[in-house]
Amino acid sequence: MSEINGKDGGKECRVGVYVCHCGTNISKMVDVVRIAAEMNNHTNVAIARDYRFMCSDPGQELIQKDIREYKLDRVVVAACSPLMHEPTFRGAVEKAGMNRYFFEMANIREQVSWVTTDYEAATNKARRLINGSIARVKLHDALEMRRVSITKRTMIIGGGIAGIEAALQLADAGFEVILVEKEDSIGGHMAKFDKTFPTLDCAACILTPKMVSVNQHPNIRLLSYAEIENVDGYVGNFKIKVRKKARFVDTKICNSCGSCYEACPSMAVPLDRKLILGDKVFKEGRRLKTRRPRSLGPDHDLWVLTGAQPKPEQERHPEQEGV
Repeated sequence: MSEINGKDGGKECRVGVYVCHCGTNISKMVDVVRIAAEMNNHTNVAIARDYRFMCSDPGQELIQKDIREYKLDRVVVAACSPLMHEPTFRGAVEKAGMNRYFFEMANIREQVSWVTTDYEAATNKARRLINGSIARVKLHDALEMRRVSITKRTMIIGGGIAGIEAALQLADAGFEVILVEKEDSIGGHMAKFDKTFPTLDCAACILTPKMVSVNQHPNIRLLSYAEIENVDGYVGNFKIKVRKKARFVDTKICNSCGSCYEACPSMAVPLDRKLILGDKVFKEGRRLKTRRPRSLGPDHDLWVLTGAQPKPEQERHPEQEGV
């Protein structure tokens, strides 16, 4: 064990370094025994050890024992991914009286032994990662976990199939959801598809019921034809400014009859409407003038575009109407 002679910002640090074998996952490609011995000569390192399974109860107890015996104020564990065991080791050092954020973890399994075929190269890389972790842990500050109140409301930006599904899942779990969509209708790209890959199921058959559920769900507030202008705050307490574009229609009483579409003066030109995908024009139709001003919906427009045949009761007979 080396003499503690290093200082960081005038503060002396006593670091404990622990190199895990992880069975043979690490030790088969990294010389963990040699690295542990070398770390004992590192500036600021009070104790360095190698152990077969650092995440086991005996491994955690070894760290806690050394913290008390060697008066460690920083701990570095070289083992697997922090995603797996960082909370484990943070809890272990906290039980020994050290701040949980004075711990640093070096990943020498996923980032070294599992992706390197040369024994010496892997050992050298692991050594450099551990040296970096030691340098970093000396800069850690003591942090405290705090509880803050959060707004139990979720905003989802984008009303495509992913946004719709997320909104429904959260709403069904009891959370208030605000769904913001920049277009005048939700559905996104899936609304333009005929079938879905790989089962070739009807896209509309999957999407339409979900769109209806979004509109009718008591926990979902839909803001279509709107865009985010500004986001302030922090996680759990965001303040978001949303601009709703002018529709010139009272959405509270609108029943989507389409009469406003026929009467809207802004639709006088162009007279032609086309269904285009890329450079190819699939269907082209000319909007017919309205012969019956009191009729509901665009007159013949969709039939011309899609080639659909009107139902017998919807067929018009001008000679019977006196026009």
